[in-house]
Amino acid sequence: MSKNIMDYETVALSEDGRGILIIDQTLLPGRTEIIRLETAKEIWEAIYLLKVRGAPAIGVTAAFGIYILARQIAEACGEKVEFQPFYEKFSQQKDYLNSSRPTAVNLSWALNRMDRVCVQAHENGKAVDEILEILEGEAKEIKEEDIRVCKAIGEYGLSLVKPGDGILTHCNAGQLATCKYGTATAPIYLGQEKGYHFRVFADETRPLLQGARLTAYELSSAGVDVTLICDNMSAMVMRNGWVNAVFVGCDRVAANGDVANKIGTSVVATVARRYGVPFYVCAPTSTIDMATPTGNEIRIEQRPAEEVTEMWYKERMAPKDIKIFNPAFDVTDNELITAIITEHGIARAPYGESLATLFRDRQ
Repeated sequence: MSKNIMDYETVALSEDGRGILIIDQTLLPGRTEIIRLETAKEIWEAIYLLKVRGAPAIGVTAAFGIYILARQIAEACGEKVEFQPFYEKFSQQKDYLNSSRPTAVNLSWALNRMDRVCVQAHENGKAVDEILEILEGEAKEIKEEDIRVCKAIGEYGLSLVKPGDGILTHCNAGQLATCKYGTATAPIYLGQEKGYHFRVFADETRPLLQGARLTAYELSSAGVDVTLICDNMSAMVMRNGWVNAVFVGCDRVAANGDVANKIGTSVVATVARRYGVPFYVCAPTSTIDMATPTGNEIRIEQRPAEEVTEMWYKERMAPKDIKIFNPAFDVTDNELITAIITEHGIARAPYGESLATLFRDRQ
């Protein structure tokens, strides 16, 4: 019996503990290929080139990545490994991995968490070989925690909809963006298990088509009733009354509730407001960045122009010297967001207060 995409792990540590195994998502849906990452450059490029993507999956990859790089550093230091030279190189590799994607806060969150564990273990008198065991355990816990978090988000999200509802989602915040369930798709998958028979509309999500290549692919593979639409069709399906709720993921939540997510999300939120459709953001508390006051301070990644002009075409589909603006994300203002769904509960306006409370719960 052949596997479908839902049977594969998005991110996994190899059995020998020396590599990361990921689905190369740039090849989906045409080909499913598991690739192995071992070097810092391979991990960095896999994140930057979107072979692995989605804030939670990036965080898990970073955690496994800094662990296997720490192991390589320790082995290169010889039999007697001193902490200080080990930690200097560890910090260099951490900073290098952190430079791969600037907007998704889970990347720096996971790397900083691994850093704290490393330093704390040293302060507790652990030798480097013991620190490596602790780092491996922490990386595995980050992965297991992601699964628990996504399921909890799904359960809270499911309380906001009813059987037979129409749901619209943008980009891919599904299982392929996490380790299981997804964030925005978690209510859909849990509803599927309960026989809710949701009707899902998936935006294609230009220019990288994550909605077409990934969300539509995984939802259909799971047996969900999903209809793919172009990005500029969301107003039509909402005006027709076919959508009862919008669920999207996010890459960073500012302290005031502004949300950075895949480009086009703010358009969907604006249209949803026009037609009175609740707009829900599914956000693990690891994506809440209380150090960023508003969406204005979120650094937005700029992607190569070729993604717009050439990537999916046999021939270039724009004038040769035309200027291209290709931000990977946009910011949705908090006033357009009905609620932010986290693993600790549902936050509503005023978000400055509700998010601070949820963030303290996480701590």
